[in-house]
Amino acid sequence: MSEVVTQKKLTKREVRNSFFMWALLVEASNSYERMQALSFCVSIMKPLRKLYDDEEAYREALERHLQFFNSEGTFGSLIGGITLSMEEEKANGAEIPGEMITGIKTGLMGPMAGIGDTIVWGTIRPIVFSFGITLAMAGSVWGGLIPFAFAFICLALGYVLYMFGYRVGRESVQTMLQSGMIKDVITGSSILGLFMMGALGASYVKLSIPIEIVMENADTMVVQDILDSIIPGMLPLAAIMLIYLYFDKKEQAYNKILILILIISLAGSFVGLF
Repeated sequence: MSEVVTQKKLTKREVRNSFFMWALLVEASNSYERMQALSFCVSIMKPLRKLYDDEEAYREALERHLQFFNSEGTFGSLIGGITLSMEEEKANGAEIPGEMITGIKTGLMGPMAGIGDTIVWGTIRPIVFSFGITLAMAGSVWGGLIPFAFAFICLALGYVLYMFGYRVGRESVQTMLQSGMIKDVITGSSILGLFMMGALGASYVKLSIPIEIVMENADTMVVQDILDSIIPGMLPLAAIMLIYLYFDKKEQAYNKILILILIISLAGSFVGLF
């Protein structure tokens, strides 16, 4: 009489709790040696305990997920879901070496970080914060509350990706990467992010030259009117491009740039140049 083998299956609640642990701890354990590895391991520790009854197998799984791991937190959630799916298959007898699970994690770290940095930090955050700034400048209390929506958007997006990764496993994600769809998503998000940065720059960067040239028997000439007749918004665009060139050619010293802008603005205003 053959022995009935009970399949080990994680519940939706267990997978969901694993994600929330990841979302809570993602940046809590960063170190130069392992980066987010400890947070990743802790987030899937309970599911691994359920999947592996054998102490040796459980210990090997923990050691496997204590190796170096670093990705963008929101889109990196997809890797957590895929990892749980693979560990579940392995615990149920599938011929999946531990090296394969580690290799899948390592292979997805970079692509998910690139997508997350582009979409989350380069597109979603500027859009959400621009709404908040616009409302704050209009005197609405919502201007101070809307930026908090960014955290909830990231949480919801990360949850969907985590559950999706667990549901589809490694094959579907590899197909997506090979099809080139991810590259199109990154390109489109980059264009949208640049568009939003241009719109924000045009809306909130204010720079003008109030100098007037008085001529005998002629109308007074205002330097700013001349510049606007050539290219509207020329000075704000020039200021943005100079800052961009500094970041690109020199260093990304944000505090230094802020202090320099403040000094130049005050000095220019004092002498009547700006």
